[in-house]
Amino acid sequence: MNRLLIAVFALFLIAMPATAQIKIQEVISPGGIKAWLVEEHTIPFIALKVGFRGGTSLDSAEKQGATNLMVGLLEEGTGDMDAAAFLKATEELAANFSYSARRDSVMISARVLTSNASEALDLLKLAITKPAFNQVAFDRVQGQVISGLESEKSDPDAIAGKRMNQISYGEHAYSRPREGSVKTVNMLTPADMLAAHRAGLSLDHMVVGVVGDVTAAQLGPMLDRLLGDLPKTGADLPENVDFAATGKTTVIDFDTPQSVALWSHKGLDRHHPDFLAAYVMNHILGGGGFGSRLTDEVREKRGLTYGVYSYLAALDHSNFVGGSVASGNDKIAEAIAVIRTEWARAAKGDFTAQELDDAKKYLTGSYPLRFGSNAQIAGALVSLQLDFLPIDYVNTRNGKVDALTLDHINRVAQELLRPDQLQFVVVGKPVGLQASQ
Repeated sequence: MNRLLIAVFALFLIAMPATAQIKIQEVISPGGIKAWLVEEHTIPFIALKVGFRGGTSLDSAEKQGATNLMVGLLEEGTGDMDAAAFLKATEELAANFSYSARRDSVMISARVLTSNASEALDLLKLAITKPAFNQVAFDRVQGQVISGLESEKSDPDAIAGKRMNQISYGEHAYSRPREGSVKTVNMLTPADMLAAHRAGLSLDHMVVGVVGDVTAAQLGPMLDRLLGDLPKTGADLPENVDFAATGKTTVIDFDTPQSVALWSHKGLDRHHPDFLAAYVMNHILGGGGFGSRLTDEVREKRGLTYGVYSYLAALDHSNFVGGSVASGNDKIAEAIAVIRTEWARAAKGDFTAQELDDAKKYLTGSYPLRFGSNAQIAGALVSLQLDFLPIDYVNTRNGKVDALTLDHINRVAQELLRPDQLQFVVVGKPVGLQASQ
């Protein structure tokens, strides 16, 4: 990486004041493209993030892994430029582009100098709208994906996650691995990349966040030039699906000295009025690392693991409460028993005022750290739009957390947590653990 590029990246780490209100404008381009913008003119850079709803869940059962492979090819050249030429052109402009495929979205990020933003974004436009998808690049990236999938066959976490998804989602797209399988990826072709590109990168599924040295008047035409040639409509999004796991225990025999366990049960929609209370409750239970109940009971008091955590998964088309722990084969049964006990205890709604106060202080104090750079803020603007949250959420969220009461937290725990419905998937050679599925 050249010195100029290093200097550019260093400047992108300059943080906005942690206590400052973030002024977000909604911009609509002449061509009708909507974006959220935060102007920041103190440094001559622009951070841009584009998100497309759908992601790898748009893949059919026969074309599993198509979206992931397609996104991996976006930086492999365009037109007459191969991957090396495209990278060289990007570095000469001191620009940085990145691409990722997620279960519910495709993300494209750009960081460019104000002075040559037009040239840099024209280069990005070629990658987004006219990727080469030539056979040489396709063969190389396909081989890389397959190599990764082969490695996952010996990864207990990956094995557990795939089985949990299969149990929980049946024939729905969520049951399938985002990267596909060795079999399905081997069967993909460059023509499938064109189809995945057409299905997944469209204006009707797109949201945009921009932060930096650009005005609203300048941004509109910039967006039309960069993104206006994308298809107006993409593939239909998947239907919603209920979390179908029924509270059994699955054990997958795997030769390893340490077992990995995942657990989950039905969760809460992101727009449910109790979601934020559930988020804070989960922080106390297992989402807060050191100081959370699960860490105290499983790690600190009993030494059964180096790490245990729980989380709320609010997907676009389903939701669940989940968690993970790893422990020695001779200790995993005890670790799971303790987790079950703590889950049942929390389900009674016995959280204390001190626990709630500590959680509020941590969650409100750490929240501004998510917006420490232009790139982070641009990412947050896209995430808020993908979640259909209001434009002022960044500035009102901490007040909502502070307003939560202990009665609210305990009621949500009683209604959300279902100890008898906990689905466990364990990969390893657990001692004293009986499978029920």
